[in-house]
Amino acid sequence: MGIEFDTTTPEGWHAALAALQWQLELGVTEVIGEAPFNGYDLADRAPWLPAAQGQGAAVPARGGPPKAAEPYVPQISEAERAAQASDAAVAEAQARAAAAGTLEALREAMAGYDHCELKRGARNLVFADGRPGARVLVLGEAPGREEDMEGRPFVGAAGQLLDRMFAAIGLSRESPDLERALYITNVIPWRPPGNREPSPEEIAMMRPFVERHIALAAPEIVVLMGNVSCSAVLGAKGILRLRGTWTSALGLPVMPMAHPAYLLRNPVAKREAWADLLEIQAKLRAR
Repeated sequence: MGIEFDTTTPEGWHAALAALQWQLELGVTEVIGEAPFNGYDLADRAPWLPAAQGQGAAVPARGGPPKAAEPYVPQISEAERAAQASDAAVAEAQARAAAAGTLEALREAMAGYDHCELKRGARNLVFADGRPGARVLVLGEAPGREEDMEGRPFVGAAGQLLDRMFAAIGLSRESPDLERALYITNVIPWRPPGNREPSPEEIAMMRPFVERHIALAAPEIVVLMGNVSCSAVLGAKGILRLRGTWTSALGLPVMPMAHPAYLLRNPVAKREAWADLLEIQAKLRAR
């Protein structure tokens, strides 16, 4: 039997309200039927089960038929997810680079590569300049504003200094003579926003293209301009420590040098750059 309240008095009205609030706290959402019903009084079997065989059949828990166990799906961290995406990006870069049989095919492969986010904010793909087959290949870091607008590497203030530097030892990107020509490219073909330094992930995904580019250009000597170039080819940084010392990579003699942009900021370092250029000139004469 239910409890009745005299709601004509303030005391009865408040008592009825308190009882209603207590039922809401218990989870009651609606009232149906004239007679009270105890939901904990279970039937002998759930309506969705066949009749039990024999006495004492177990009654399953309320709430419908048991659900099939879902397969366990391991959770991975954001760092692991990023690493997997990076691995896939590098694998695709390797496949695209390996399939390119010419410099033009390599350019098309790079243009169709969509994993590097830098591509979305750049005006142009900056591929290369100079003469393929030149004895010296200069590998820079990434395009700046002028390079991005023009679509050629080293055309800003640092590029003008680079041209003067190599002209001092008789080399030029404009020379029709392969003996005196330069071939110039970058590790990253798209301008990073704000001219920031490329990230290790960006360098890693472009490295297969760099290695293929050098193989197709077939230089005798590679000059690494700056830390990003050394990271891509040598797997090392510290250009002021590395510069001026010959090393070997990709089957070629390699000379690390300070980037011309650094020389513009630190003119006193031009003395060391001149010594590096003389080393390059001597190496060419000895070959």
